[in-house]
Amino acid sequence: MKSSAAYKLARSAYAGYGVDTEAAIRHALRVPVSLHCWQADDVRGLETPKDGVAGGGIMSTGGYPGRARNGDEMRADLDLVLKLLPGKQRLNLHAFYAETGAKAVDRDDLRPEHFARWLGWAKSRRIGLDFNPTYFAHEKANSGFTLSSADPGIRRFWINHGKACRHIAQHFAKELGKPVVHNHWVPDGAKDAPADRWAPRERLKESYDAIFADKTVNRKLCVDAVEGKLFGLGSEDYVVGSQEFYSSYAQSRDLVLCLDLGHYHPTESVADKVSALMQFHKRLLLHTSRPVRWDSDHVVILDDAVRNLFLEIARGDAWDRVFVALDFFDASINRIAAYVIGARATRQAILCGLLDPTAKIQAAETAGRGHERLALMEQARALPWGAVWDELCERDGVPPAAKWLADVARYEKTVLSKRG
Repeated sequence: MKSSAAYKLARSAYAGYGVDTEAAIRHALRVPVSLHCWQADDVRGLETPKDGVAGGGIMSTGGYPGRARNGDEMRADLDLVLKLLPGKQRLNLHAFYAETGAKAVDRDDLRPEHFARWLGWAKSRRIGLDFNPTYFAHEKANSGFTLSSADPGIRRFWINHGKACRHIAQHFAKELGKPVVHNHWVPDGAKDAPADRWAPRERLKESYDAIFADKTVNRKLCVDAVEGKLFGLGSEDYVVGSQEFYSSYAQSRDLVLCLDLGHYHPTESVADKVSALMQFHKRLLLHTSRPVRWDSDHVVILDDAVRNLFLEIARGDAWDRVFVALDFFDASINRIAAYVIGARATRQAILCGLLDPTAKIQAAETAGRGHERLALMEQARALPWGAVWDELCERDGVPPAAKWLADVARYEKTVLSKRG
């Protein structure tokens, strides 16, 4: 394929700073990004709706037409998304997207066969799967406590759910020949100041220990991760599974720690945490999201938080120590477009990290030329990465720039508009 004039100029510009754009394109295309299935249906799941079930800290707002109403519609939507995204993709699946037919199956009794259609779809598209237990949107989560509940019966139910999900993840890995990242997040917490912050955290630790005690699950196939949070709906004052809890738990149990961009104070830098945590943690799971005033899971854009996160990964050459996944949901705009915008922004941030003239910048810093370091860091942001991105898209056979909007418009007219 013949490169554009814009790319040739960009390649020359980057070469002047010691950056090989060809190598950056190849590397950026290889990094897997795990698409989250729950954007397609507004985090509703495929279970039969039950009266009196709370959301468990999860809420997608807006009423844009065209929400996927079943697994087939979700997979059709994802097929279009995959056609519009460059690079290597995976699909991140939550447990309450089980397809059990006419039979009601509770979450502690889920089996691999309940995800057979998802597995078949992934095989046919030649993509990997990741998996998540669903510890929310269930009557046994209405109290706001699951694995840390004071009720032994409630805890037992969710422990069994976690165990069942690990076996499902292992089954996916065996069938697809690729490890599955299996991420645990619970909504446990209190709306107002609790009198006892100790006991729920002790129970949460014991519940996770019971889940991970199952030695029939190969941890090289089922790669368990745990995810903390600052606060959420219904847990504004106290979150049992805080950052400190999960960082310590993951390190002590040799698990993967998940960092979600929306789960921290607005002024915290998640990028800055990476080099600190990776002195002690072998691997991290990175969730790209976008908080607006709080953990509101807005569609990812190429903002400073996302860009700086992957710049830090690039500067530490830690690509083989991170897993990358999306986590946002917006029902106020076209959901296909939301997928494409968020996934492309994430891979654009990966590319920008790989295009950074790190060697030149660090050489200036090592030599004590702070003014030069700062000037080069600023200049790096102005280099023509957009032309490199368009070249990356063209080479991978997907629409460059915003040309994908035409495909989304056609799909909305012919498919989404016909959904009730």
